[in-house]
Amino acid sequence: MEKQFDLSSPEATQRFAETLAPLLAAGDVLLLEGPIGAGKTHFARSLIQALLTEPEDIPSPTFTIVQVYDGPNCEIWHSDLYRLSHPDEAIELGLEDAFETAICLIEWPDRLGEAAPDQALRIAFEVGNDLSSRRVTVALTSPTWRAKLEGLS
Repeated sequence: MEKQFDLSSPEATQRFAETLAPLLAAGDVLLLEGPIGAGKTHFARSLIQALLTEPEDIPSPTFTIVQVYDGPNCEIWHSDLYRLSHPDEAIELGLEDAFETAICLIEWPDRLGEAAPDQALRIAFEVGNDLSSRRVTVALTSPTWRAKLEGLS
């Protein structure tokens, strides 16, 4: 099952992330798909800020590959796997353990190959016609996600 959202601006993307953030818990994995510039990092930064108790600088993990934050109830892992060339490199980062114990936001999840968790929430970003809007497609991959996101609009 999929849900689609039309987000008219970067602020709308931020509000979408802020709405989703309190529904997440340790072990939740979000696979953020879409081309460069589609809004994946902006969404991830907004979601992380919404989860933190104190505002913090949220750099893009493009070069560090993984940024880890101390959330109120668990760690928050933000990963950008764009520069990886093989799924084994993702495993070496410790992502498999993080999938169990942290909230994980994964940009370029195709780099995980078969290591991508089956129960992950897939969120695909597309650039809209006016370049500031986005169409977001959320794939509800399990009954757990359907229940969590039932009222999300």
